[in-house]
Amino acid sequence: MNDFLPLWHIAHRADWEAALADGVYLHSTRGRTLGEEGFIHCSYPHQVGVVARTFYADDPEPLVILEIDRTKLGATKVRVESVEGVGYPHLYGPLPTAAVELMRALAFDEDGALMLGDPEDPATGEPPVEDDPIKEMFSAGS
Repeated sequence: MNDFLPLWHIAHRADWEAALADGVYLHSTRGRTLGEEGFIHCSYPHQVGVVARTFYADDPEPLVILEIDRTKLGATKVRVESVEGVGYPHLYGPLPTAAVELMRALAFDEDGALMLGDPEDPATGEPPVEDDPIKEMFSAGS
């Protein structure tokens, strides 16, 4: 299992913003809810390009990638299941908005290449705090 890899979920920005008011995100994939699908589709960072091109390349809505902290999922379980021989993580239960650590805009250029935006705070859409004491500790020249 890839317990050390971040979990990413592609979302419509409007769906994510609506979820912030409720504290839980309930969309599974494009056009389907957790209730309809039974789980929330996720991927690992190295898989997101294939997922984005396959399911979202023609989507006109603004998209984001949600980076999920699996330690903050509460009762929601992560199961890796094979889809055409490739293991993809699925969330069995709602995604608490507090479990999303970072968000990145997702778009495609005119040639269809995937473009990821800079990290954003998932609650505000602002860049994360730049003077991160942990980051500073590791870059202090020691």
